[in-house]
Amino acid sequence: MRSKKGEDGHKHAHGHHHHSASKNIAVAFFLNISFTIIEFIGGFLTNSVAIISDAVHDLGDSFSLALSWYFEKVAKRSPNKKYTYGYKRFSLLGAVINSTILLVGSAFVIIESVKRVMDPQEVHAKGMLLLAVLGVVINGIAVLKTRKGEGVNERVVSLHLLEDVLGWAAVLVVSIVMIFVDVPILDPLLSIGIAIFILYNVYRNLKTSLNVMLQGVPDDVNVDHLKKKLLLINEIEAIHDFHVWSMDSQYNVASMHVVLKRGDMTEEILKRMKIDIKGLMKTEGIQHTTIEFEGDGEECDPCYSEGI
Repeated sequence: MRSKKGEDGHKHAHGHHHHSASKNIAVAFFLNISFTIIEFIGGFLTNSVAIISDAVHDLGDSFSLALSWYFEKVAKRSPNKKYTYGYKRFSLLGAVINSTILLVGSAFVIIESVKRVMDPQEVHAKGMLLLAVLGVVINGIAVLKTRKGEGVNERVVSLHLLEDVLGWAAVLVVSIVMIFVDVPILDPLLSIGIAIFILYNVYRNLKTSLNVMLQGVPDDVNVDHLKKKLLLINEIEAIHDFHVWSMDSQYNVASMHVVLKRGDMTEEILKRMKIDIKGLMKTEGIQHTTIEFEGDGEECDPCYSEGI
């Protein structure tokens, strides 16, 4: 049985993560929305359609960041009668929505870039250079605030911001080259390369998010390995109806039916076995485990996972 102190410590650690994530996303949001306003002004002053287009994209990013900020705050709420596991998956919902927005945005960038490849347009190199330096610095700070996040939501948000950093880095390189050489086609070519890189990373994050939502086994958990470790406990005959899933890509959960070698186990032995099993599961990255004991030959209710 988990001690009250240990339980409170875990709640504090998990709550601290969500507080940190919410704060980091909030900082990233205010940096992003502030720079978006600067982009619109700079785009009109330099008469650059490329910068105005990027400002529209960043406005969409700001919306995504605001959404992520909200979901991270919701995810901190305690379990209740409606959501007995708590609100952890609301953070995941934010990651899925943001990934979808990023997919659509990247597809739009590729389409527009292909048009520019077919019909290159002149750009205001010096004005773009100044805005590019500012863009790399501001978005770079925002990336640093979110890149070390453990949650999938923070990782997707960081990906949004990394896209902006890479985009402005491309603008910086192109603007420097364009100051000396008139090669306008470089701008759309770099944009396409960045968009493909972002799409690949979005695919990876979206795959993780959907796996969690569909209650798939976490990528870092090996079910066969877990069962072998559990069967090393002397009193255990077999393990079945074994399920492992994740609440939010960090907080992993498991449930199992444990068949005992003999049915006359004392309450003290069963209590010790629970402590041993839960302790083993925690070392394997499972934070919450539900156990049902059965005597040898005892029948259990039909389950979804016969043989697992």
